[in-house]
Amino acid sequence: MSNNQQIALDHDGKSIWKFLVSEMKPKGKFFTPFNIISVPVILLGFALIVIRFWKGLGSITNLTQDTPWGLWIGFDVVTGVAFAGGAYVLTFMVYILNMRQYHSIVRVTVLNGFLAYVFYAGALLLDLGRPWHVINPIIGNSFGVSSVLFLVAWHFLLYMIAQLIEFSPAIAEWLGARRAHKILSGMTLAAVIFGITLSMLHQSGLGALYLMAKEKIHPLWYSEFIPVMFFVSSIFAGLSMVILEGSISHKVFFSQISEKNHIAQKSIIRGLSKICAGTMFAYFFLQLLVFVHKQRWDLLNTGMGHWFLLEMLGFVLLPMLLFFVSYRNNNITMIKLAAILTMLGVILNRLNVTVIGFKWDMAIRYVPSWMEIIVTLAVIFTEIWIFRWVINRMPVLRDSPSWVNEHQ
Repeated sequence: MSNNQQIALDHDGKSIWKFLVSEMKPKGKFFTPFNIISVPVILLGFALIVIRFWKGLGSITNLTQDTPWGLWIGFDVVTGVAFAGGAYVLTFMVYILNMRQYHSIVRVTVLNGFLAYVFYAGALLLDLGRPWHVINPIIGNSFGVSSVLFLVAWHFLLYMIAQLIEFSPAIAEWLGARRAHKILSGMTLAAVIFGITLSMLHQSGLGALYLMAKEKIHPLWYSEFIPVMFFVSSIFAGLSMVILEGSISHKVFFSQISEKNHIAQKSIIRGLSKICAGTMFAYFFLQLLVFVHKQRWDLLNTGMGHWFLLEMLGFVLLPMLLFFVSYRNNNITMIKLAAILTMLGVILNRLNVTVIGFKWDMAIRYVPSWMEIIVTLAVIFTEIWIFRWVINRMPVLRDSPSWVNEHQ
């Protein structure tokens, strides 16, 4: 966009309207493998969501009064929020620790985190029997202002606002709104500090929700340190997502990335792998301390014990070692493999706490219906569609307009 167009956008509402309408037009090929797979899933998911709100939860889910929380909470919310943790970790590294080498991936990480929170907060509405009562935990009605749910609800709400402010300079650059950009850029550091504080609290707060379910969670996964474990694991979960998402974005949106950032990508991934290895070691050591302290040796030689060992050895210890070795050997492919294994391990851990190990001794166990899975996939695919739309239009991966540096 030329400078004249940008100035016009600042002063002419009609020009802004025409610009926004033109931006709604699709860019690139439509009949791609991802589109062909995702569009039918999204349409089917939307139809199932309509049925859910029309006929109730029981019409498409296997949730019951005994098991009111299932896949939509365990995966869409609890697991999804962990993967969105890369936003608060990266902003802390760049804006607080001044690790400027990671600055090029901050915007895309914040965008990914913001969309994750918006969509997973939306998925939370699907799981509520009476969605219009979602206001209750926010105002403290029925639950009270001292409940963990009240805390988590406010953290979610405020953190989404903080992330929107963090990303807003990119929106202003897209619209050519110079004055708004100056104001919003000045708010970024305060929003980052506020957002980091909120995210650290609610990552652990989600774990704190399950402290009240001591008799329901399998002893191998329950401990008084669940909030700490959720917080620590959100660090390497979020960074693993950054590694995987960044690797995919550099291939899909190759033309938008400058040569300088292309060259820096490998060193960024290598640096993130070192942090992942360190935090995974801390997590594994904490889990080992809790296990030894609780003296649960007898449970290891059971079906759930074997499942626990698979999680800890196969999806924590193994990727931790892969991160460390690949960092030392500068093996980017191995780092990506470690990131995938780590993400699978985080999914497994969150589902073990919220679904698999939750009421594990019941005669009739909860298993999500195929319709619950379709809705979950529809939520993820819709998020990816919006993510792609934003990347193709706003200066997220590509460099900011020249006027940004001129007016700093």
